[in-house]
This record gives sequence, structure tokens and C-alpha cells, in this order.
Amino acid sequence: MRENVEFKSLDRTPLSAFLYTPDSGNGPFPAIVLSHGFGAVKEMALDRYANVFCVSGFACLVYDHRNTGSSGGVPRGEIDPWQQISDMRDAITYVGSRVEVDADRIGLWGTSFSGGHSLVVAATDRRIKCVVSVVPTISGHQNTIRALTTDGYAAFVREVNEERVVRQRGEEPRMSPISQEGDESYEWSKVAGAGTTYVNTCTLLSRSFRDAYEPGRYIAYISPTPLMLALATHDTKCFTDLQLEAYSKAHEPKRLKMFPGGHYEPYTKQLDAIASASCDWFAKYLS
Repeated sequence: MRENVEFKSLDRTPLSAFLYTPDSGNGPFPAIVLSHGFGAVKEMALDRYANVFCVSGFACLVYDHRNTGSSGGVPRGEIDPWQQISDMRDAITYVGSRVEVDADRIGLWGTSFSGGHSLVVAATDRRIKCVVSVVPTISGHQNTIRALTTDGYAAFVREVNEERVVRQRGEEPRMSPISQEGDESYEWSKVAGAGTTYVNTCTLLSRSFRDAYEPGRYIAYISPTPLMLALATHDTKCFTDLQLEAYSKAHEPKRLKMFPGGHYEPYTKQLDAIASASCDWFAKYLS
């Protein structure tokens, strides 16, 4: 059963979510909190993951980050990882307050940008009893500089500094496309985002926030919370080599699952396989 719900962040921003509860069995159920990557919304394949998890006996909360999708917040399109991390903690608080949920058995599932958030939260919030991070951001700075030439990065920094002047004057934020036509991200979001609330734009400062974001530094502190990383063999967005290096620094209990393809395969060809592996990991530690 899926219910449209809304919960509030600490600053009272309304966050839009789907709450799934199993049709069979007696609650309270173990629960999984799911959220998406940079600018993506909950209907872009996360609803399919939640369906799989729910059939396996887990309640699921799938929500849109603030300033995106059906959630509230301004400026629209502002993607601040640390604000999203705070909101993720509020999502945990909310789902733990539901009568259908066992607050002592909550897991976390994040992908891409939110995969990085899940590492940070699992390391610093012991309410989380199990975590799955799918093709996660490990180093926002590396993601940025690898996508740009040296001259391109210097121009990016100048543009960000100019934007801070503009914003301090009280002017409207300048916007930037999340992906450009022909890019792997653009081609996926054009299909996955059709008919949803997805908008292919973010504030210029969002890219600066990402450049300063280093969630991989938290991975060594996740233990004793069980961690599974689900990685693509050819991830050129969050970079497989960075993810494998981070995994080597994680402590037990941990599991590495490799899947063929690139960064967007978890939402398409590899969705069933990753959902199944995630279910097995959650069942081991939450059921």
C-alpha cells in the first residue's frame, strides 16, 4: 500500500514522500528510507525499488529533497548536500514515529549524490541499523575537476565567486542545467523524468556546494553499522576507482556488489539485480 505523505524538516520546510507498507504480515515493520541523486525525484525509479522492498516485508519512505520535485523550499533548484543530510535525519525521525514502523529497525538506501549522504548519516546517526549506498558520490571535488579542464575549473571558480556577489546583493539566483543534451545524464533523465516533477536545472551555487562535498571521508566511521556498496564497473560520473578506494577503508561488516555498466544502470538494466542484493542485505540485518 502506498500513501502520499508530507513531513517537516527542522526549519519546517514540507518534504513530500511516498510511504509504503506491506499488505501482509503484522507490523510494526522494519523500514527503509530512500532518496535520489543530484536533482532527481522519487518517481525516477525509486518507486520501483520501494515496491520490491515492500513486497519483501519492509515499510519504505521515499522522499523528494527540499527545493526539488514535490517538496517545498526555496530557492528552487538549490542543492545543498549538508541541508539534504539534515533533512535525511528528519526523514528518519518521521518514519520512526509511524505506528507501522519499528523505530529500532531502520535502514538507509541512497544513490549517487544521496548515496554519499547515506555514508555520512550512517557514520554519524546510530538510529540507522543498516545501509546500502548505490554508485555513491565519494568526492565532489574529484567529480568536478575530472569533468572540467584546468582552464574550465578556473572559470567555474570565477563564476561561483561572481554569483556570491550577485546573491549577496539580493538578486535572484542564476541557474545552470544539471545536464547537457548528448550527455549520459541528460539521456537518462529525459526518459526517466518524463511526466514527473523533474526539472533539469539547479542554482549555480549548487555546483559549488558539490565541489566542496567529500562524503567518502566518513566511510571508515560507519562500522559497526553494516554497509553494502553497489557499484557499476564503468561509472564515469562518480568514478568507480574512487568508490573502490573508499570501500577499502570501510570496516566490517561490509559487502561489495559490482554490476556491469555505467552510473545510470541501477535505474534501468541493473535495477532488479541491485534491488535483490539490497533486499538480502537488509533482511540479514533488519529482519
